[in-house]
Formats: sequence, C-alpha cells, structure tokens
Amino acid sequence: MRRISVEGIPEPKGHYSPGVEHGGLIYVSGQLPLDLATREPFTGDIEMQTELALRNVEAVLKAGGSDLGRVVQMTIYVSEMELWDAVNRAYARVMGDHRPARAIVPVKELHFGTQIEIQAIAAKKED
Repeated sequence: MRRISVEGIPEPKGHYSPGVEHGGLIYVSGQLPLDLATREPFTGDIEMQTELALRNVEAVLKAGGSDLGRVVQMTIYVSEMELWDAVNRAYARVMGDHRPARAIVPVKELHFGTQIEIQAIAAKKED
C-alpha cells in the first residue's frame, strides 16, 4: 500500500491521506471545493464547487498515476438534493463521455460551509 500526496500542496490537517494506492487501484479521499494551494474553501456557485472538487480529485489521481478517465466509482456528497441538477451538469462537463459507477448521498452539512464533497476509486495506469 502506498500513500499518495500531491506535490506542492500542504498536507491535510486531519489524520488521513489525500489518496492511497493498493492493488492497482487509487482510492481518493473526499475532496471539497478547496483551492489546493491555499486550502481555502470556495462556497460560491454549486457548479463551480463541483468542478473544483472534481479537479481536486483529478490532482490526487494524477499524483497517483491515474486520471479521471480511469475512475471506476465516484461518491458525491451534496448538502441539498435540490442542487442535484446543477451538480450533474458540471459533472457531465468535466467527465465528458466517461460514466463511472456513481452514488449521490445527501448530507446535512459539509466542512467549511461547502455544499459538495467527492471521493473516487480509479484504476492505475499500466506502466
């Protein structure tokens, strides 16, 4: 098992890794819509939050030797189900034709007042 960190990005404040590689898979911890360089949250438009959270997932995947096109499963936590249409629009824009297995989980609230958190499992690129 190998711990993944993203170069140039501060280590998480909590007791977890941004990602872990094991058995040819990359497991990405839940990513909030944060500016990875500053760790500042973005709490504006939900489509922008969704794209930023997905780009943060992508950064961890790239650091681990994978990419969004190799995601096999994604879990999306959203603070209000009424946001789902906007979340899905942004998700479709970023993911394009790739359609991994996916779950949406409504939650009461998320850290820093954000409205979305996304975690993923992806296959590692073959060497």
